[in-house]
Amino acid sequence: MNTLDFSIVAQSWPYLWSGLLFSLSLTAAAFAIGMILGTCLALVQHFDVPVLAKIVRSYVAIIRSIPLILVLFWFFFLMPIVLGHLSGNGRPVPIGASATAFTTFGLFEAAYYSEIIRVGLRAVNKGQFEACQALALSTYHTYRHIVLPQVLRVASPIILSQTIILFQDTSLVYVLSLTDLLGAASKLAQLNGRLVEMYLVVAVAYLIISSAASQCVASLRKRYAIATTR
Repeated sequence: MNTLDFSIVAQSWPYLWSGLLFSLSLTAAAFAIGMILGTCLALVQHFDVPVLAKIVRSYVAIIRSIPLILVLFWFFFLMPIVLGHLSGNGRPVPIGASATAFTTFGLFEAAYYSEIIRVGLRAVNKGQFEACQALALSTYHTYRHIVLPQVLRVASPIILSQTIILFQDTSLVYVLSLTDLLGAASKLAQLNGRLVEMYLVVAVAYLIISSAASQCVASLRKRYAIATTR
């Protein structure tokens, strides 16, 4: 322990901070894409749209059955080849590591968020739908103003829990040579030889952020548990 020198961390903090910002940006973007697309996928299954519902179920089942790192590799190496064939020239169309990360994370998380929303839709009391019909509300207004707000409110603890996992999974972009928090620490550790200090700081950073978010999850669960018992 006497050989530990955390002064190198202070000197390298700007680079670590840029990595953390990238991780947070990727988390926010994947959350936005995942929630919007996931809600659409959940509604397709909820309404049991012919053909589309089966496609969505297959998509969700496949995505939830394979690891994210494999999807990253597939998209990064295979999609340029597919786009090259679709363009007609046969040459791979480069996508780029950043575009791969943001797209893949968004599409991957959409499958998980869609299941959360779908279960939430099934949990809505049928009386809510009957009341909307009695008020002559259209299907759009029923789901836009009545149903979905309730689903999002009740499912918010689970959504936030999935987002915590999403934030932790952003470290996988290191395999694409992107500089996230873990990637920044790893590059610095290889440069200055301070592996223990760098990885300890990264672990503490993940611990603080994830613990704070977990406290929010516990608070939301407590609040809505009290609300439902009144």
